[in-house]
Amino acid sequence: MTHPRPRPNGFSRANIGRGLLVLLIALGIGIALWIGDPVRLLAWGDAVAGGPWATAGLVLLMALMLTFALPGTLILWLIAPFHPPLLAIGLLLAGSVSGAWGAYRVSARLARHPDHERREDAWLADFLHRHSGLATQIALRVLPGFPHSMVNYAGGALGLPLGRFLLAAVLGLAVKWGVYATAIHGTTDALASGEALQPQTLLPLFALAVLLLLGAALRHRIQRRHSRRLETDE
Repeated sequence: MTHPRPRPNGFSRANIGRGLLVLLIALGIGIALWIGDPVRLLAWGDAVAGGPWATAGLVLLMALMLTFALPGTLILWLIAPFHPPLLAIGLLLAGSVSGAWGAYRVSARLARHPDHERREDAWLADFLHRHSGLATQIALRVLPGFPHSMVNYAGGALGLPLGRFLLAAVLGLAVKWGVYATAIHGTTDALASGEALQPQTLLPLFALAVLLLLGAALRHRIQRRHSRRLETDE
């Protein structure tokens, strides 16, 4: 007896949970900045999260969270506002690439004991199985529509070449963290100084909006193709 294959669902419990967590954090930051003094709050955050030991701990925490498919990229909000963009990019790369390597290893080991349940990221694994070139992997890292944990675990489960996998992570995430860190740091600088956002600050925000739209469109297209392929196989 064959069981029907579930279609990929972009509104799974895991995705909803991640979305709610991000929404709550963003809402909390917004309320804190609105109610309190932005300059004082940013100075307090710098004192707490900007020290060398705290920064090292955040990088390690980010790596561990991504290794075990937790939303480690949220550490971005504890690093980017309190460090210059170039330093923030380096710190974020250290945490996220280490986490990608750890998740790859964990997923590769789990793949030796396969279960017969279809995973939430089956659509992404199917896509990477067919298109695993360096350019494709870089694109998946750059575009925000593809959670890092899904890319990491799909790469490990498929046994993609580790060198290419890590190179794509470094190149793609360098671009992505560059846009994020520049946008966040520029915004916090404007809040701290009480000045309006400058054109050089608005440009990264515009680039981020474009990446979000492209990522969402590409993810929808890949999931739709995967759904059609499942229907054809049945």
